[in-house]
Amino acid sequence: MPRQPLFAGLVVDESGRPVEAAYVGEEPCYVVDDAGFRHHILAEKVDRQVLEMMRQQISGHEDLLSEQAAKMLGQDDIFSKAMIENQLKNLDQQFENVLQAGIPEEGRAYMGMVGFRVVINLHGDVLRVDQPSATDEGENGE
Repeated sequence: MPRQPLFAGLVVDESGRPVEAAYVGEEPCYVVDDAGFRHHILAEKVDRQVLEMMRQQISGHEDLLSEQAAKMLGQDDIFSKAMIENQLKNLDQQFENVLQAGIPEEGRAYMGMVGFRVVINLHGDVLRVDQPSATDEGENGE
């Protein structure tokens, strides 16, 4: 089965209009409508930019993220934390696996429901990634 754009259904153009997914031959693309002219942008170009942005956010925070992930999984022991931290430190390989396997439709639907959006321009440059963030617990003193 051919790959599909990793963030299909989650990408919008600069005006906030949804960008559709299509194929040129066997290559998955995002299609940006520019007043009737359809720009086909290789999905891998956009997907790799998004993954790189995510890698930059994670880099340097592997220890904290592994601790929190282990707690969320109910595996709050030193071995689970170490295993998760090791996976986070090898993100390049993990991202290659994700590019090949894709994100299940249910996963993309959930990402959309929590506010994840990728904004691109006509050339396929990622302008920003809108993603959910943790609420600021200290804001109301709670």
